[in-house]
Amino acid sequence: MPGWRVHAIEDAPREDMIAGVQRRFVSGERTTVGQIWLAKGALVPRHTHESEQVSYIVKGALKFTLNDGDEVTVRSGQILVIPSNMPHAAEAVEETYDLDFFAPRREDWITGNDAYLRGSH
Repeated sequence: MPGWRVHAIEDAPREDMIAGVQRRFVSGERTTVGQIWLAKGALVPRHTHESEQVSYIVKGALKFTLNDGDEVTVRSGQILVIPSNMPHAAEAVEETYDLDFFAPRREDWITGNDAYLRGSH
């Protein structure tokens, strides 16, 4: 085996998560790439994870609440880098399409232990 692989992300299932949020993702040995769709007004609850997160807003806008109340709105064409283990939440201020990159990979997504996105925390 050559050690590399081509993925068609459209082959990954598009999952309905909490209200107004859908996602699909592909993981390698050390990284995860996720496509996220958020309806206007959708809320991603405050959470933390080991992974550094790089969020690229392709379309729309997300208002992030970071740490203990810092707020920043990230718009189409902008990228937010969230350090490892930093508490954060997000609200879609517009209908939004977001690409998220994580390192290390999101084991909680892979195993389905991501209760904050499933509405069961």
